[in-house]
Amino acid sequence: MFTIEQIKAAHAKVKSGADFPNYIQDLIQLGVNGYNTIVTDGSVAYIGADNFSVSTEKKYDAIAVTPSANKERFIEFLVMHQDGQTDYPTFCQHAAICGIAKWRVDIIEMTCTYYDSNNNPILIEKIPE
Repeated sequence: MFTIEQIKAAHAKVKSGADFPNYIQDLIQLGVNGYNTIVTDGSVAYIGADNFSVSTEKKYDAIAVTPSANKERFIEFLVMHQDGQTDYPTFCQHAAICGIAKWRVDIIEMTCTYYDSNNNPILIEKIPE
């Protein structure tokens, strides 16, 4: 099973959204099947085989998530982040502004799904391998 320390070591290599595909490969090697990120505080729950999970503490002070999602604007921010133009805290702020409350990375399906506060999927993207 994996530990938060191993995940933190993999995450330490990530400087921008452009590093995300390599991060996913590191998580696969650790045995992570997916994870859920909560935008309001940055906490993350990592899930492995047999429902094994470990969670992080909050990463920052609470930020408010806009009640209604703006998918088009979020896609603009996402593209900027994936291009390496923003750091992780900025991306989380952008997500909150656009009404994204959490995202779920499914490493088995190689997808990332972004959800609003009502748990409605707003955007599903394929993770580059």
